[in-house]
Amino acid sequence: MGQCGITSSKTVLVFLNLIFWAAAGILCYIGAYVFITYDDYDHFFEDVYTLIPAVIIIAVGTLLFIIGLIGCCATIRESSCGLATFAAILLLVFITECVVVVLGYIYRAKVEDEVNHSIQKVYDEYNGTNTDAPSRAIDYVQRQLHCCGIHNYSDWRNTRWFKESKNNSVPVSCCQPSITNCTGTLARPGDLYQEGCEALVVKKLKEIMMYVIWAALTFASIQMLGMLCACVVLCRRSHDPAYELLVTTNSYA
Repeated sequence: MGQCGITSSKTVLVFLNLIFWAAAGILCYIGAYVFITYDDYDHFFEDVYTLIPAVIIIAVGTLLFIIGLIGCCATIRESSCGLATFAAILLLVFITECVVVVLGYIYRAKVEDEVNHSIQKVYDEYNGTNTDAPSRAIDYVQRQLHCCGIHNYSDWRNTRWFKESKNNSVPVSCCQPSITNCTGTLARPGDLYQEGCEALVVKKLKEIMMYVIWAALTFASIQMLGMLCACVVLCRRSHDPAYELLVTTNSYA
């Protein structure tokens, strides 16, 4: 009966190691996605530490490749030392992912304050040229999120670009794609996106941070199962004489 339990635990361990390799790729992808997406919105927040959870996620993903290799070798060779090392590393990674979840919630709560603090400055720096980074960032956000201005398109009246251009229009990135020959003129407000960008940028960045949080929670749960299986195999191996005899016989064979 004990031998069947050990065999079942070992089977689960091997299966979990395969999941760890898949998880490693998924975590690295999520971390890279966060970096790429935040790069498009980096003008709207100044706290570079916001990306710490994504950095940790990529590091954990890389480490999971190594963990999977150690786990497979330890399980196949039935190495007590290897399984103990496997369980210890999983525990460290589990703690790290719990830290990621906490940091994710902390920085997710700070996103709104960061955007509120920075967005007015970015709009004030807009000059309408593609060579200017803030201008490219605003045009990109307005097209991607289908928004115009900070709270609505009328906010453009208070910007330096609007006052200097003196043409009573907003950037064409505010134009709805279904409208042909849209010039951004405020004389035709129905041609423009009606929603402001501030709330949508905050929502987008919070969604991205939630991807990190949910990924960390999901794979932390899987790692907990891996630790439990490794501990079951180790405990039963040390207390089950029949299993020790089986291992010894197989080794001599």
